[in-house]
Amino acid sequence: MESAYEPKKYEAEIYQRWEASGFFNPDKLLGKRSKKYSIVIPPPNITGELHLGHALENTIFDIIIRQKRMNGYKTLWLPGTDHAGIATQNVVEKELAKENIGRYQLGREKFVERVWQWKEKYGNLIIEQLKKLGCSCDWLRLRFTLDDDYARAVQTAFIHYYQKGYIYRGQRIVNWCPRCATAISDIEIKYQEEKSKLWYIKYPLETQIGADRDADQRRYPRESVFDPRESAYILVATTRPETMLGDSAVAVSPKDERYKNLVGQNVILPIVNRPIPIVAHRLVDLEFGTGALKITPAHDAVDWQIGQENKLAVINVIGPDGRMTKEAGQYAGSSVKEARARIIEELQKQNLLVKEEDYQHQISLCDRCGTAIEPQMSLQWFVKMEHLAKPAYDAVAKNKINIIPERYQKVYLDWLKNIKDWCISRQLWWGHRLPVWFCVNQTGISNDKFLISKQKIENCKLEIENSSADEHFIVSAERPKQCPFCKSCKMEQSADVLDTWFSSALWPFATLGWPNKTKDLADYYPTSLLSTARDILYLWVARMVFSGLEFVKKIPFKNVYIHSTILNPEGKRMSKSLGTGVDPLGLIEQYGADATRLGLIMQINRDQQAIKFDERSILSARNFINKLWNVSRFISLQYEKITDLKKNSSIRPITLSDKWILSSFNRLIDDTNKKIKNYEFGEAAAALYGFTWHELADWYLEIAKRQMNDEKLKQNTAQILKFIIQSLLKLWHPFIPFVTEEIYQQIGFGRGEVAGMLIVTAWPMADKKAINNKAEKIFNESKDWIILARRCRSEAKINPKEAISLDKLFALFKAGDQAIYGGLEKEYKKYNSERQEITCYLTKID
Repeated sequence: MESAYEPKKYEAEIYQRWEASGFFNPDKLLGKRSKKYSIVIPPPNITGELHLGHALENTIFDIIIRQKRMNGYKTLWLPGTDHAGIATQNVVEKELAKENIGRYQLGREKFVERVWQWKEKYGNLIIEQLKKLGCSCDWLRLRFTLDDDYARAVQTAFIHYYQKGYIYRGQRIVNWCPRCATAISDIEIKYQEEKSKLWYIKYPLETQIGADRDADQRRYPRESVFDPRESAYILVATTRPETMLGDSAVAVSPKDERYKNLVGQNVILPIVNRPIPIVAHRLVDLEFGTGALKITPAHDAVDWQIGQENKLAVINVIGPDGRMTKEAGQYAGSSVKEARARIIEELQKQNLLVKEEDYQHQISLCDRCGTAIEPQMSLQWFVKMEHLAKPAYDAVAKNKINIIPERYQKVYLDWLKNIKDWCISRQLWWGHRLPVWFCVNQTGISNDKFLISKQKIENCKLEIENSSADEHFIVSAERPKQCPFCKSCKMEQSADVLDTWFSSALWPFATLGWPNKTKDLADYYPTSLLSTARDILYLWVARMVFSGLEFVKKIPFKNVYIHSTILNPEGKRMSKSLGTGVDPLGLIEQYGADATRLGLIMQINRDQQAIKFDERSILSARNFINKLWNVSRFISLQYEKITDLKKNSSIRPITLSDKWILSSFNRLIDDTNKKIKNYEFGEAAAALYGFTWHELADWYLEIAKRQMNDEKLKQNTAQILKFIIQSLLKLWHPFIPFVTEEIYQQIGFGRGEVAGMLIVTAWPMADKKAINNKAEKIFNESKDWIILARRCRSEAKINPKEAISLDKLFALFKAGDQAIYGGLEKEYKKYNSERQEITCYLTKID
């Protein structure tokens, strides 16, 4: 072995050897393996590159899968990627923009061809990066959410839901991105603080309050006080005056005494001059503004709910293109920003704007393009969640699925308890098209969402046509041979694609062959574990649970481990665009994959919600890996000195030091098993680190140097060293697989044979009989005393080259400064009384 470990020299070659061995494939593992353990990778987007979250998550998976593989399980870690509809479409559109081409100029078919070309060139980049990290996935089973077999599974799921009456089409409020021209999911929204204004607008009462007051005597409230009982209007505070054109009501809290007598009356909507009712509703926040809320059902989710319960009109005044609609009257065609300025100006003219004040709030932006989200009334496809949510709720509530840490169970259950119907349609071109076919002659394909007229293709604009829900369509995997409505047209497929989360909800079983009854599905479903970040606990995890129960009649996994989120050193979320992200590939390049893995794992503990990334942990891990390399090198040189060292001879602890190290090591084996089982990966790594560096390197190796010079002890000492390093490499292997595999082969344990690779070597089990509490107690007390003696020796300025007995050192203590040494007499006597068995061969101390 060379004097130092160089990751770049070994890692690529080691990974090639692993792949060539075939041991990532459970079907090629050696020996009889009756127990099975399976994991499906949370599929990264094909647009993605490895980030620290990926690195941590997949290191955790790899630790578990490697440990289970060594433990005799038939292990499957199934990899794959997600087509990532909106993200991938945006990436390709940006590429086209460099060529001054818009997707509408290409048309759907040509555009999708370009996306496939991009996917073939860049889509597997993250797979190669996962290999650099050391992930031992079965790459022969690599899946992609747009593979033909997977697409068939998605179609089957949609048709199943539709036939059961769970899928419907209707007008509902959705998150809408005007730039991407599609509905988007909650996970595709980011929130940003914005300095804005809060505008206070007078909504005049249709009937005056008080018989003694006429129109020209209406009093305006003082700046800080508003009492509707003494005013002829209600004062409404809003951050979005442009949406008032679509107001259907003013809502107040039923607990607000100020408005109690006004509920049921009307106000006149300013500018529009339309009477709208005053309603009471529990969702109104008494603390916001004046406690009176303008209700615009077409442009706010809360307003929509209030509107539905009070049967209010839905008036869409902002279109999907982000401009004011014809319902906005004189403001039609204006941008939202332009309309806001003109409306404020008009309110001022009419003396209806009382005041404006600075206001800071969060606005929602499209995560892919940064455009402000416009909540929209839109004709979309939805999944009814009422019947699907309960089994998924019960699976966790009744402990069929364990969520670790347990506090996240409440997050999961609360979401399912308050779940709303799921919008599954997207107005994109890249993804799974809905298996829905429209009659062109009866209703016109234009009824199916947002189509491009020939006239507007040149301007790259959308023609928006909403229609009623009773369309002439059928749901089918294939185009019908004959239209059942007009009997003559060639039916057109829906232009919409499915939400990416709809297809990824099928991941644990669709990747294993469902809807076919495959051997993989029978062998590896349910899977054993899912590990993920808390962000998608409900958006993905819960959806996989109810999908698995609906389609396979079984839970998709038995355990869900929510790992820590990695924040930047300031405690904020990392952002590549803001330059606050850390590239794990850069860390791998500088420090090696093992150091990157270990440095991340050493920073987490099971119950920690978030960690601040510290690169010093990676540097420390690299230094430790070199220490392990040199410890292994030293030990191999020791037992190579013994020509007749037996391969499988039993270990016999002779000295107290032998008893102590074997006891500590067997305790470590037992502890490591427990910690990995309990998802305490950081704690397991810390215990291994402490034993390797401190107990083995700092103490026993120093003792072993002396014992190797004793003819009576050297054979047994070498045997102990060999046993410990061989087993220790196994314990370390799931955490730092590259260096441990290389050491294992270089010092001859693998004998150069495929079957002897560390990746498939038997996992060590603790010998409980070797655990010796008394030996550990005496030795650890001796360690403490010796550390103290070394300090005293240094303070006494004894020549480092001079050997000195403990008795002589104590005599020096007594002759020295009593303030320093006097208190040691009791400790020394205690040490003396227990050292009958002690043979402390320590450098410079006999």
